[in-house]
Amino acid sequence: MAGRQLKELFRAFRTNDELAFRRAALEIIEEEQGKHHTALARDLRSLLAAGSDSSVDIGAFTVLPEPPTDREGDWPLAQVRRPEYCLSDLVISPAVSSVLEGLIAEIGRWPDLDRHGLPRRQRILFQGPPGCGKTSAAEALASELGRPFVVVSLDAVVSSYLGETASNLRRVLDYADKMPFVVLFDEFDALGRSRDDPAEHGEMKRLVTTFLQMADKYCGPSTLIAATNHPGLLDPALWRRFDEVLTFAMPSVHELRRVLRLRLRSTSHSGVNIERYASALKGYPHAAAEKLAIDARRSAVIDGRSAVTEADLDEALAHVTARPW
Repeated sequence: MAGRQLKELFRAFRTNDELAFRRAALEIIEEEQGKHHTALARDLRSLLAAGSDSSVDIGAFTVLPEPPTDREGDWPLAQVRRPEYCLSDLVISPAVSSVLEGLIAEIGRWPDLDRHGLPRRQRILFQGPPGCGKTSAAEALASELGRPFVVVSLDAVVSSYLGETASNLRRVLDYADKMPFVVLFDEFDALGRSRDDPAEHGEMKRLVTTFLQMADKYCGPSTLIAATNHPGLLDPALWRRFDEVLTFAMPSVHELRRVLRLRLRSTSHSGVNIERYASALKGYPHAAAEKLAIDARRSAVIDGRSAVTEADLDEALAHVTARPW
């Protein structure tokens, strides 16, 4: 163990700099791993994760760790943002809501689970059609936990350099080790396509195997969420690697009505027949109802009006239903 790492560890402890402490600790763990002290590295990583707060006061962090970058450092592999949605902003099924609430309660008790030798639920898969709330739910989970929200840019992770995609994925998971995040791998089927798909070349097939190995070993402080619009494209071996699989379905007319009411609640809209617009959006995703409300409110603001009218909603409805979803 290098003296420099010990000095950084003690200096971070003295100044109560948790982020610097974790960085120094992770360097020590990586060094032990490099020496093939696998059991020690595993135990140290588990202790570091168990000793972490399960939530973070985002406002207390004026500077978050810089997102990981590709090999050349030309572009980031992820974006870090402060979550805006909370669970009360979502229109989701009671079953999905119940699991999310259970996860929020459980994450606060991770140290207790670790002490009892019980596995955490920290690898979650969201599946369902586009626009049905998967990304919003991941953001709401981060908000309820008080954690930064990390969105992995899979187009940046999947590299044209042979073998570099797996390295990029490792950089992302190493970043997730630095502090408690909620990390979203959106459009996950880009990484997790079936190894039996004849259209996939050898590099991508090896990547699936690499991800499976990394996911099995991950025991850091972050919650990992993968989201896919195409569950049929995922490799069958991936499903059992997730601790929970949540299905986000297309909304009913009743749920579309709730979305419209939620998104219009901050703007006067008396006399508007919400039921008519919810019925007109039958078969469309949650995102269509959100866009309808936002576009109508935008028209009112541009015209200098404080209230949304049915004329605003009719105009917005024509545009919303004319575009693909």
